This record gives sequence, C-alpha cells and structure tokens, in this order.
Amino acid sequence: MFAGVLHQIMSGIATGGIYASVALALVMIYQATHHVNFAQGEMATFSTYITLTFINAGFPYWIALGIAVVLSFIVGVAIERVLMRPLANAPVLASVGVFIGLLLIVNSLSGWFFDYTIKQFPTPFPDHPMLGGYLSGHELGSTAVTLIVLISVYLFFRHTRLGLAMRAAAFNPVSSRLVGVRVGWMLALGWGLAAAIGAIAGAMVAPVVFLDPNMMAGILLYAFAGALLGGIDNPLGAVIGGFMVGVIENLGGAYLVGTELKLTLALVIIVTVLTIKPTGLMGRKVFSRV
Repeated sequence: MFAGVLHQIMSGIATGGIYASVALALVMIYQATHHVNFAQGEMATFSTYITLTFINAGFPYWIALGIAVVLSFIVGVAIERVLMRPLANAPVLASVGVFIGLLLIVNSLSGWFFDYTIKQFPTPFPDHPMLGGYLSGHELGSTAVTLIVLISVYLFFRHTRLGLAMRAAAFNPVSSRLVGVRVGWMLALGWGLAAAIGAIAGAMVAPVVFLDPNMMAGILLYAFAGALLGGIDNPLGAVIGGFMVGVIENLGGAYLVGTELKLTLALVIIVTVLTIKPTGLMGRKVFSRV
C-alpha cells in the first residue's frame, strides 16, 4: 500500500511539473493583461507539432525543440503586438472573445497543417523505470527539464535588468513609463516567454498523452487549477500549485474517483478556490481607494 501511494506521489510530482510550466505561462500573461489566455494550450500544441516536424526532417531532438521555442517566442510577441495591443483599453469581454477565437483558430490550424490523426512523439530520455521503479526515465527527465526552466525564469526575473523591467511593467505600468521602461515591449516579451515555456511543456507532455490537436485541453484545465490554487498573480505560487494539482490528480484518480473522473478534480479545485480563497494560497489581496 505504501509503495503504491509513494509511486502515485512521485508520478504526480512529475506530471505536476508540466502543469507548473503551463501555470507559469498563464500567470505571465495574466500579470501582463489581467486576463487568462485560454489559447495557451493550443499554442503549446502547435509548437509541439513544429518540434516534431523538425525531428522528422532529421534534426536532433534538442535542436528541433530549440528551434520551436524560438519560433514560439516570436509568434507570442507578434500576437501581443497585433492582437492584444489594440485591445489594451477594451472591455474585458472583448479580450475574452479574442482569446477564445485564438483558441479555435490555432486548434483548426493544427488540424489543417498536421491532420487530426494521433501521432507518437519521441522522448530523449531512457524509457525504462528509474529510482527503484517509481518513475520512468521520461518522467524523471521531464521533471528535471521543468525545474531547469522554472529556475531559469526565476533567475531571469530576479537578477537581470530586463527581467526586473518586465516585472515592473506588469506590476505598475504607469510608474514604469515614468522611469523610462518601454511597457508595451515588456508585455510583448512576456507573451513571447509564455509561448516559449508552453512549447517546452508541450514537448514534455506529448510522449505521455500522444500528439493530436486537442492534446493540451485537459492539461490547460489542470494548469489553470494549479495557477488558481497557488495564486493567479504569483508565479512561485502557480508553480507550487501546479505540483500540488499533479499529486492531487494522481492520488484522487487512484484512490478516490478513478481514472475516468480525474478531470473533475481540477474543476473541484477551481470551484473550491474561487469560493473559499479567490487569491489562492500565495496570492496577494489588492485594496483600492474609492
């Protein structure tokens, strides 16, 4: 019994790393626009197709992934410049409509360019049990990649001038403009980084769930639950929330609701957090004078 629980926890941490990456991307967009990018999963899926295309063309795995990450970054910046910048002062429903439209468009483009058949996606990691059989080589490797990405993002935002400028632009754009920060471009770079992180997350999850245009639909829901649980305005909280959701999903699916109803756990987490503590475990309360 204990070995089974430990295996579920370890596996949950591995999948939680994927959720943490996508949750971090969601939080980065939220900090820049105060809206949730519902198309984040579809953008990650499209980037994963690009990675597979370069792999099939004969490129080594990591070079193919690197090309896809760079292209995703450029596309993310372009989306902010072309679609979101004109909506900076638009009503909330206008932005939500654009996000939903972007989701449908990118999903259709994935099916149009790469067809709707389920494809196998290769893993660069050994495909055999490790750590005493508790984790597969891919689970261990994907967790390591996720942690490297998360640490890199943390160091970038904490210890580089550009990262500090991006944080300032997201936190207080008016004051940032007064000190010379180009807020518009900082927000665009945030979109680019979110798209790049999504590309890495997609490549890590594709070997597990297989690749098709709807691959990230469930992943996005778990990631959104993790972002809300940790704090939708707190990058570190979103990462911790993503790992927590991965463990809750695995334990709940194995011992509570079964694998067929695991997705309902994400909905339960979302409703519970929004009802009891909307700011999440590590989110901050915002007060405004009237």
